[in-house]
Amino acid sequence: MKVRLAYGAGGLEVELPQERTTVVEPAYHAGAADEAAVLRDALRAPVAGPPLSELARPGMKVAISMCDGTRAQPRDKMIPAVLDELGVPDQDVVILVATGTHRGNTDEELRAMLGDELVERVRVVNHDARDKDSLVFLGEHGNGVPVWINRLWVEADLRITTGFVEPHFFAGFSGGPKLVTPGLAGLDTVLVLHNAARIGDPKATWGVLEDNPVHRDIRAACGAAPPHFTFDVILNREQRVIEAFAGELGPMHAAACAAAQRFAMRAVPEPFDVVVTSNSGYPLDQNLYQAVKGMSAAAKVVKPGGLIVCAAECRDGFPGHGSYRQLLESSASPRDFLRQIGQSDHVTPDQWQVQIQANIQDHARVVMHTGHLSDDELRSVHLEQTRDIAATVAAAGSSASVCVLPEGPQTIAYIGA
Repeated sequence: MKVRLAYGAGGLEVELPQERTTVVEPAYHAGAADEAAVLRDALRAPVAGPPLSELARPGMKVAISMCDGTRAQPRDKMIPAVLDELGVPDQDVVILVATGTHRGNTDEELRAMLGDELVERVRVVNHDARDKDSLVFLGEHGNGVPVWINRLWVEADLRITTGFVEPHFFAGFSGGPKLVTPGLAGLDTVLVLHNAARIGDPKATWGVLEDNPVHRDIRAACGAAPPHFTFDVILNREQRVIEAFAGELGPMHAAACAAAQRFAMRAVPEPFDVVVTSNSGYPLDQNLYQAVKGMSAAAKVVKPGGLIVCAAECRDGFPGHGSYRQLLESSASPRDFLRQIGQSDHVTPDQWQVQIQANIQDHARVVMHTGHLSDDELRSVHLEQTRDIAATVAAAGSSASVCVLPEGPQTIAYIGA
């Protein structure tokens, strides 16, 4: 059977044995016929609280948080919808790119994300988690989290988050409070939220919010400078809007997460010998750091000692910022890295991603298929490369059960009835 994996911007076709292959993908939902109307209706009829238009007042300073370029948020549709409902002068608005600890987006990238007209109309600022002068300390919240938040966000009279909700590999679900913390948080805050104890908790996983220590403290930290209005969407595989949710943070995010769970999580009866996954294609598969999400989705349903094959284009390499590559290269093995962080309370940027990858590699063999990383580069971070996914799957044996996640972490398979 031929299966098309989400890979880069064009996709990747793979031939797999039909008689022993299970394909797990989201039930197809067509995008809204009129996306603008769906967005507008959500803003005017929120899940809870007043419509956005009732919150705006003359002279207010407005801050709008949005996802950075590693996410598929339809910013060019959502941000104009918000501005139309607000009806405030452009000079009173700042759009904050919720980078977390990622690099800032270039002017070219911002124009691709928002359109030339919007970039030239409204001030757009990349959040910088490492620039203390741009942050405000708001005390400790949750389980000992020192909360530093972007000053422009804290000082705004009206704070609005925009994002999209899908299962997240350690925070349970994306969207909602993540557009403030870690999106607009300082490095010290992010490091504590992503320490080894929180990331290593079994409840810190896909689709789990209750008793998830990462999500719990994200919510607590966000509460130090909470949004006055929140706006999230659910997307289909073509990255078109299926549904939109708006209003007060708690009820809005709960409704959006429930919808995402229906659309994007599927039970399978038992684990598989081999799991072939993607990383949802571009923009999520633009570097190896992000590809850990695809590995993590596969790890939920692969047998101990099984094989994960992850197809991610990685057009931006490792990436070029952060400590991800350095941490892996400086460890003798994934298990050695886990031993090191288990003996120290110190948290290094990107440690959480390496911790998740190391746990996956401690559970199963991971083989990558990339278009922009060499075999030697992957070997330096304890990963293998395959140029032929079908041959790698065949080498696992003629009786090996195979699962395919063509859309990667857009569909989270789990063992259940």
